[in-house]
Amino acid sequence: MDLFEIDNTQTVTREEAAARLRALADSLARHNSVEFLRSGNRITVDVPDRVELAVEVEIGDEGELEIELTW
Repeated sequence: MDLFEIDNTQTVTREEAAARLRALADSLARHNSVEFLRSGNRITVDVPDRVELAVEVEIGDEGELEIELTW
């Protein structure tokens, strides 16, 4: 299978980040998938019933919270 990757970094407010995380979580819970727009095309990623969830927190000069789902 060819690699498909979306890498998009934006500066948003904390509240906007929370809203986007909620939208992703709601989509996973309701539709078992998430959708992304790329070059005007809608990409749907089907997510299986069981996934591996990794949460990583780094605190130093800068802070980082990384949430990763793999399957």
